[in-house]
Amino acid sequence: SKEQLGGVAVHGQNGSVDLIVESEAQAFAAVREFLAFLPSNVWALPPRLERQPTAVAEAEAMAAANAAELLHLIPRERSQGYDVRRLIGLVVDDGSFFEIGESHGLSMVVGFARLNGHPTGVLASDCRQMGGVLTARASEKTQRFLELCNAFHVPIVSFVDQPGFAVGKTGEEESTIRYGARLIATMYQCTMPWFSVITRRCFGVAGAAFADRGDPDQRVAWPSGDWGSLPVEGGLEAAFKRKLQGAGAEGAAKLKSTLLRKFEEVRSPFRTAEMFGIEEIIDPRDTRALLTEWIELAYAKMATQSVAPSTTCRYRP
Repeated sequence: SKEQLGGVAVHGQNGSVDLIVESEAQAFAAVREFLAFLPSNVWALPPRLERQPTAVAEAEAMAAANAAELLHLIPRERSQGYDVRRLIGLVVDDGSFFEIGESHGLSMVVGFARLNGHPTGVLASDCRQMGGVLTARASEKTQRFLELCNAFHVPIVSFVDQPGFAVGKTGEEESTIRYGARLIATMYQCTMPWFSVITRRCFGVAGAAFADRGDPDQRVAWPSGDWGSLPVEGGLEAAFKRKLQGAGAEGAAKLKSTLLRKFEEVRSPFRTAEMFGIEEIIDPRDTRALLTEWIELAYAKMATQSVAPSTTCRYRP
């Protein structure tokens, strides 16, 4: 049938369609909401949504009441997942998150939101989809979104929980290395303001790119931050492979537990902060306050500069 050949199910998964709705009325409503985040042309800044003072006060009171949930949102057990869309919703203006490409590139969540009424682009990894690894399709989706934000001068907030690029047979067949390199090249060419919040994992080349885009306007980490070349758990299997194999099943489990406790002492993000490897480790409840302060400064800075079409993001590996 025509639907099987090229219907919404096909194009929703291959990335040709970024938003699926049930009716024409919903489609027009979605288009209006989408366009409201963008300026009318590339010579202007994105428009702020003006709100009544009473509405602002009520929204901030609700945000403050919900902020305590951020303390417990990231599980202490690193192998457990969490709802990254809930995290985004707790930080941005209530109900303002507009996701793009929800049906494809599932390990990355991208979309528009507002902070103090200002349009903002949001990036986050979904650890409940393939552990949040960066696949070829997710890389392509994120790249396209960044190019859109860069073209219309929309600042970016990136919640970093990045375990790295997808590896293995499927990753090779999908040419993850090519799409991943294109994404990283785009990230380094973007010129809009950028705020990185490292919420948990940050490993490998992909993690390094998301955590340090070269010269981000601002970068902070939560106490749950965990970074390095590769996770300690996987590194033990490689570095101590011979000892673990020679210890037997019970002995290997005991040795691995001992090694994990030993390395746990040196993987704390506070050790990195002590050596000025991360700018600041913050209380998760303060995230919205920091972001709203930053977004005001970001738009104030852009207002003093010449607003013109972007000449970057033209190089693609």
